[in-house]
Amino acid sequence: MCHFSVMAIITREEDIELLRESGKILADTMKELVERVREGVSAAELNIFAEKYIHDHGAVPSFKMYGPKGREYPAALCVSVNDEIVHSLPSEDKIFTQGDVVGLDCGVNLHGLFTDCAMTVAIGDVSDSLSRLLSVTRRALESGIEQARIGNYIADISTAIQSAIPEHEYGIVRDLVGHGVGYSVHEDPRIPNFWPWKNGTDRGPQIVKGMVLALEPMVTTGDWHIVTGEDGWSVKTQDGSIAAHFEHTVIVTKDGPEVITKM
Repeated sequence: MCHFSVMAIITREEDIELLRESGKILADTMKELVERVREGVSAAELNIFAEKYIHDHGAVPSFKMYGPKGREYPAALCVSVNDEIVHSLPSEDKIFTQGDVVGLDCGVNLHGLFTDCAMTVAIGDVSDSLSRLLSVTRRALESGIEQARIGNYIADISTAIQSAIPEHEYGIVRDLVGHGVGYSVHEDPRIPNFWPWKNGTDRGPQIVKGMVLALEPMVTTGDWHIVTGEDGWSVKTQDGSIAAHFEHTVIVTKDGPEVITKM
Protein backbone atom coordinates (compact mmCIF):
# COMPACT_ATOMS: atom_id res chain seq x y z
CA MET A 1 0.00 0.00 0.00
CA CYS A 2 2.99 2.33 0.52
CA HIS A 3 4.45 4.11 -2.51
CA PHE A 4 6.78 6.95 -1.56
CA SER A 5 6.87 10.27 -3.41
CA VAL A 6 9.69 12.79 -3.19
CA MET A 7 9.67 14.74 0.07
CA ALA A 8 7.82 18.04 -0.09
CA ILE A 9 8.58 21.10 2.02
CA ILE A 10 5.37 23.07 2.48
CA THR A 11 5.90 26.80 2.93
CA ARG A 12 2.89 28.45 1.25
CA GLU A 13 0.61 29.74 4.00
CA GLU A 14 -2.49 28.80 1.98
CA ASP A 15 -1.31 25.19 1.83
CA ILE A 16 -0.48 25.11 5.52
CA GLU A 17 -3.99 26.36 6.33
CA LEU A 18 -5.48 23.68 4.07
CA LEU A 19 -3.35 21.09 5.86
CA ARG A 20 -4.72 22.26 9.19
CA GLU A 21 -8.26 22.01 7.85
CA SER A 22 -7.52 18.54 6.47
CA GLY A 23 -6.13 17.52 9.85
CA LYS A 24 -9.19 18.88 11.66
CA ILE A 25 -11.55 16.88 9.43
CA LEU A 26 -9.47 13.76 10.02
CA ALA A 27 -9.28 14.31 13.79
CA ASP A 28 -13.05 14.77 13.97
CA THR A 29 -13.55 11.64 11.86
CA MET A 30 -11.31 9.62 14.17
CA LYS A 31 -13.10 10.94 17.27
CA GLU A 32 -16.44 9.80 15.85
CA LEU A 33 -15.00 6.43 14.88
CA VAL A 34 -13.47 5.76 18.29
CA GLU A 35 -16.85 6.43 19.91
CA ARG A 36 -18.43 3.84 17.60
CA VAL A 37 -16.03 1.00 18.38
CA ARG A 38 -18.02 -1.38 20.55
CA GLU A 39 -19.10 -4.99 20.79
CA GLY A 40 -21.32 -6.13 17.91
CA VAL A 41 -20.27 -3.38 15.47
CA SER A 42 -18.65 -4.45 12.20
CA ALA A 43 -15.57 -2.94 10.62
CA ALA A 44 -17.63 -2.35 7.48
CA GLU A 45 -20.01 -0.08 9.41
CA LEU A 46 -17.10 2.08 10.51
CA ASN A 47 -15.77 2.29 6.96
CA ILE A 48 -19.15 3.41 5.62
CA PHE A 49 -19.40 6.05 8.34
CA ALA A 50 -15.85 7.34 7.75
CA GLU A 51 -16.28 7.69 4.01
CA LYS A 52 -19.58 9.56 4.34
CA TYR A 53 -18.31 11.80 7.14
CA ILE A 54 -15.23 12.84 5.18
CA HIS A 55 -17.22 13.51 2.00
CA ASP A 56 -19.84 15.46 3.97
CA HIS A 57 -17.08 17.77 5.18
CA GLY A 58 -15.83 18.56 1.69
CA ALA A 59 -12.85 16.22 1.58
CA VAL A 60 -11.92 12.85 0.09
CA PRO A 61 -10.78 9.66 1.88
CA SER A 62 -7.19 9.44 0.68
CA PHE A 63 -6.75 5.70 1.19
CA LYS A 64 -9.62 4.64 -1.04
CA MET A 65 -8.31 3.52 -4.45
CA TYR A 66 -4.77 4.46 -3.43
CA GLY A 67 -2.01 2.29 -4.86
CA PRO A 68 -0.67 1.10 -8.21
CA LYS A 69 -3.07 0.17 -10.98
CA GLY A 70 -4.66 -3.16 -10.26
CA ARG A 71 -3.64 -2.99 -6.61
CA GLU A 72 -5.72 -0.10 -5.26
CA TYR A 73 -6.87 -0.20 -1.64
CA PRO A 74 -10.66 -0.59 -1.81
CA ALA A 75 -11.78 1.23 1.34
CA ALA A 76 -11.60 4.56 3.17
CA LEU A 77 -10.47 3.01 6.43
CA CYS A 78 -8.08 0.34 7.67
CA VAL A 79 -9.43 -1.65 10.62
CA SER A 80 -6.87 -3.95 12.23
CA VAL A 81 -7.89 -6.23 15.10
CA ASN A 82 -5.67 -7.95 17.68
CA ASP A 83 -2.71 -9.51 15.81
CA GLU A 84 -3.35 -7.36 12.72
CA ILE A 85 -0.99 -4.37 12.71
CA VAL A 86 -2.04 -2.25 9.71
CA HIS A 87 -3.78 -2.20 6.31
CA SER A 88 -6.55 -4.63 7.23
CA LEU A 89 -9.75 -4.51 5.21
CA PRO A 90 -12.91 -3.30 6.97
CA SER A 91 -14.95 -6.38 6.08
CA GLU A 92 -18.57 -7.08 7.02
CA ASP A 93 -17.61 -10.29 8.81
CA LYS A 94 -15.12 -8.50 11.06
CA ILE A 95 -17.44 -7.97 14.05
CA PHE A 96 -15.97 -6.68 17.28
CA THR A 97 -16.19 -8.63 20.53
CA GLN A 98 -15.30 -7.91 24.15
CA GLY A 99 -11.56 -7.80 24.69
CA ASP A 100 -10.66 -6.92 21.09
CA VAL A 101 -7.88 -4.44 20.43
CA VAL A 102 -8.94 -2.41 17.39
CA GLY A 103 -6.64 -0.23 15.29
CA LEU A 104 -8.16 2.47 13.07
CA ASP A 105 -6.08 4.13 10.35
CA CYS A 106 -7.50 6.80 8.04
CA GLY A 107 -6.36 9.55 5.69
CA VAL A 108 -7.91 12.72 4.30
CA ASN A 109 -7.26 14.62 1.07
CA LEU A 110 -8.54 18.20 1.16
CA HIS A 111 -7.90 19.93 -2.16
CA GLY A 112 -4.60 18.10 -2.60
CA LEU A 113 -3.37 18.40 0.99
CA PHE A 114 -3.05 15.04 2.76
CA THR A 115 -3.13 14.05 6.42
CA ASP A 116 -2.87 10.67 8.16
CA CYS A 117 -3.92 9.45 11.61
CA ALA A 118 -4.26 6.17 13.52
CA MET A 119 -5.65 5.19 16.91
CA THR A 120 -5.91 1.90 18.78
CA VAL A 121 -8.72 1.24 21.25
CA ALA A 122 -9.69 -1.70 23.43
CA ILE A 123 -13.27 -2.95 23.76
CA GLY A 124 -14.40 -3.53 27.32
CA ASP A 125 -12.06 -4.82 29.99
CA VAL A 126 -8.67 -6.01 28.82
CA SER A 127 -5.66 -7.24 30.75
CA ASP A 128 -3.23 -4.84 32.38
CA SER A 129 -0.59 -5.92 29.87
CA LEU A 130 -2.77 -4.90 26.92
CA SER A 131 -3.70 -1.60 28.55
CA ARG A 132 0.01 -0.99 29.03
CA LEU A 133 0.70 -1.85 25.38
CA LEU A 134 -1.63 0.95 24.31
CA SER A 135 -0.22 3.48 26.76
CA VAL A 136 3.40 2.64 25.90
CA THR A 137 2.73 3.01 22.16
CA ARG A 138 0.92 6.30 22.69
CA ARG A 139 3.76 7.65 24.82
CA ALA A 140 6.29 6.56 22.20
CA LEU A 141 4.43 8.63 19.61
CA GLU A 142 4.43 11.64 21.93
CA SER A 143 8.17 11.23 22.48
CA GLY A 144 8.80 11.12 18.75
CA ILE A 145 6.66 14.20 18.12
CA GLU A 146 8.68 16.17 20.68
CA GLN A 147 11.82 15.65 18.55
CA ALA A 148 10.24 16.92 15.30
CA ARG A 149 12.05 20.23 15.58
CA ILE A 150 14.13 22.35 13.22
CA GLY A 151 17.79 21.33 13.38
CA ASN A 152 17.16 17.83 14.69
CA TYR A 153 17.50 14.75 12.49
CA ILE A 154 15.11 11.92 11.64
CA ALA A 155 17.31 9.73 13.86
CA ASP A 156 16.35 11.89 16.84
CA ILE A 157 12.70 10.99 16.26
CA SER A 158 13.52 7.31 15.79
CA THR A 159 15.68 7.19 18.91
CA ALA A 160 13.04 8.94 21.03
CA ILE A 161 10.37 6.47 19.94
CA GLN A 162 12.61 3.45 20.51
CA SER A 163 13.75 4.71 23.92
CA ALA A 164 10.13 5.04 25.09
CA ILE A 165 9.42 1.34 24.43
CA PRO A 166 10.82 -1.27 26.85
CA GLU A 167 12.25 -3.71 24.30
CA HIS A 168 12.50 -6.56 26.80
CA GLU A 169 8.68 -6.42 26.99
CA TYR A 170 7.60 -5.40 23.48
CA GLY A 171 8.49 -5.77 19.83
CA ILE A 172 8.99 -2.67 17.68
CA VAL A 173 7.82 -3.39 14.13
CA ARG A 174 10.78 -2.75 11.82
CA ASP A 175 9.47 -3.35 8.31
CA LEU A 176 6.88 -0.57 8.51
CA VAL A 177 7.81 3.06 9.13
CA GLY A 178 6.48 6.57 9.50
CA HIS A 179 6.79 8.90 6.55
CA GLY A 180 6.43 12.32 5.07
CA VAL A 181 2.97 13.47 4.02
CA GLY A 182 1.42 16.65 2.67
CA TYR A 183 1.10 16.63 -1.11
CA SER A 184 0.61 12.84 -1.33
CA VAL A 185 -0.30 9.92 0.93
CA HIS A 186 3.29 8.75 1.41
CA GLU A 187 6.39 10.87 0.88
CA ASP A 188 10.00 10.68 1.93
CA PRO A 189 11.56 10.74 4.43
CA ARG A 190 11.00 7.27 5.83
CA ILE A 191 10.89 7.46 9.62
CA PRO A 192 11.82 4.19 11.37
CA ASN A 193 10.64 3.58 14.92
CA PHE A 194 14.12 2.33 15.88
CA TRP A 195 17.76 3.15 15.04
CA PRO A 196 18.38 1.49 11.63
CA TRP A 197 21.50 3.35 10.52
CA LYS A 198 24.56 1.09 10.32
CA ASN A 199 26.93 4.04 10.14
CA GLY A 200 26.97 5.71 13.55
CA THR A 201 27.43 9.14 12.01
CA ASP A 202 24.44 8.81 9.65
CA ARG A 203 21.36 10.31 11.29
CA GLY A 204 19.07 10.53 8.28
CA PRO A 205 17.76 13.81 6.82
CA GLN A 206 17.90 16.96 8.90
CA ILE A 207 14.52 18.34 9.95
CA VAL A 208 13.63 21.72 8.46
CA LYS A 209 10.72 24.12 8.66
CA GLY A 210 7.83 23.07 6.42
CA MET A 211 8.35 19.33 6.71
CA VAL A 212 5.10 17.47 7.29
CA LEU A 213 5.62 14.14 9.03
CA ALA A 214 3.35 11.21 9.84
CA LEU A 215 4.85 9.55 12.90
CA GLU A 216 3.47 6.11 13.69
CA PRO A 217 4.99 3.65 16.15
CA MET A 218 3.72 0.07 15.78
CA VAL A 219 4.36 -2.10 18.81
CA THR A 220 3.59 -5.73 19.66
CA THR A 221 3.38 -7.80 22.83
CA GLY A 222 5.73 -10.30 21.21
CA ASP A 223 8.22 -10.35 18.36
CA TRP A 224 8.65 -7.66 15.69
CA HIS A 225 8.45 -9.94 12.64
CA ILE A 226 5.43 -9.60 10.34
CA VAL A 227 3.49 -11.60 7.76
CA THR A 228 0.83 -10.72 5.20
CA GLY A 229 -2.66 -12.01 5.95
CA GLU A 230 -4.69 -14.30 3.72
CA ASP A 231 -6.67 -11.34 2.35
CA GLY A 232 -3.47 -10.03 0.76
CA TRP A 233 -3.76 -6.70 2.56
CA SER A 234 -3.49 -7.04 6.32
CA VAL A 235 -0.06 -7.00 7.89
CA LYS A 236 -0.01 -9.21 10.98
CA THR A 237 2.39 -10.24 13.72
CA GLN A 238 4.17 -13.43 12.76
CA ASP A 239 3.85 -14.90 16.24
CA GLY A 240 0.18 -13.98 16.72
CA SER A 241 0.91 -11.39 19.41
CA ILE A 242 -1.31 -8.33 19.85
CA ALA A 243 -0.34 -5.03 18.17
CA ALA A 244 -0.98 -1.34 18.78
CA HIS A 245 -0.59 1.55 16.33
CA PHE A 246 -0.86 5.29 16.94
CA GLU A 247 -0.18 8.01 14.38
CA HIS A 248 -0.39 11.79 14.04
CA THR A 249 0.42 14.26 11.27
CA VAL A 250 2.87 16.93 12.42
CA ILE A 251 3.94 20.19 10.76
CA VAL A 252 7.46 21.36 11.63
CA THR A 253 7.19 25.08 12.45
CA LYS A 254 9.63 27.67 13.79
CA ASP A 255 7.92 27.25 17.17
CA GLY A 256 8.21 23.46 17.22
CA PRO A 257 6.03 20.52 16.19
CA GLU A 258 2.38 21.29 15.46
CA VAL A 259 0.12 18.23 15.69
CA ILE A 260 -2.77 18.84 13.29
CA THR A 261 -4.68 15.57 13.80
CA LYS A 262 -5.09 15.78 17.56
CA MET A 263 -8.57 14.77 18.68
